[in-house]
Amino acid sequence: MIKGIDVSKHNGIVNWQAVVDAGIEFVMIRCSYGLYSRDEMFAENVERAKAAGLKVGAYHYSYALSVENAIQEAANCREAIEFGCVTLDLPVFFDMEDADGYKQRKGFAFDPEEITTMCKAFIDNVGFDCGIYASYFWLTDYIDWRSLGCAVWNAQWGQNDDIKGYMWQYTDNLDINGQTFDGNICYI
Repeated sequence: MIKGIDVSKHNGIVNWQAVVDAGIEFVMIRCSYGLYSRDEMFAENVERAKAAGLKVGAYHYSYALSVENAIQEAANCREAIEFGCVTLDLPVFFDMEDADGYKQRKGFAFDPEEITTMCKAFIDNVGFDCGIYASYFWLTDYIDWRSLGCAVWNAQWGQNDDIKGYMWQYTDNLDINGQTFDGNICYI
C-alpha cells in the first residue's frame, strides 16, 4: 500500500520535493479531457514527478455522450501520452463521471448499460493498461465495473466501503506544504 496524489493544471506549479517529503510515492496526472483537449501541464508534471522519484500514472476526464465519443476520447488520451513522450508506471484511468454537470446539461440518459459500454469502448481503444475512476455511487449505480475486468480507482472520501479496487481516493483535502490535493492509496 502506497500513498499518492492526483494533479492537473488546476494545481498550478507543484512543489514535488514537498510532495516526496510528505511521504507520497506516486502521482496520477491528468493527460487529457473530452474529445480533443489536453492538459497543458501533463508532460511537465510527469517529468518533474519522475525526477523527484515518484511513480506516475495518468487519467482522462470524459465528456463523452456516446460510444463513438468514448472511442474518440481514447484516441485523444493515447495521443496526449504519446505526444508527451512519457513512460507510465501505473495505469491510465478513465473518469466517466459528471462532476461539472456537462452530461446532465446535454440531456445524457445516465443509462448504466450505455455507460458501461462507453467505459469498455475507451478501455479497448486507449492502447494502455487502463482502469475506471469513479465515485462509489457511480461504481454501484452506473458502471458495471465487475464486467470490465480492469483496475478500479474508487473515489469515496472518508470511507472505503466495499470496493477496495486498485486505488482509493480517500480525500479531496490533503494539505502538502500549503497546497491542497486529492489523496489516494494504491494497493499494489
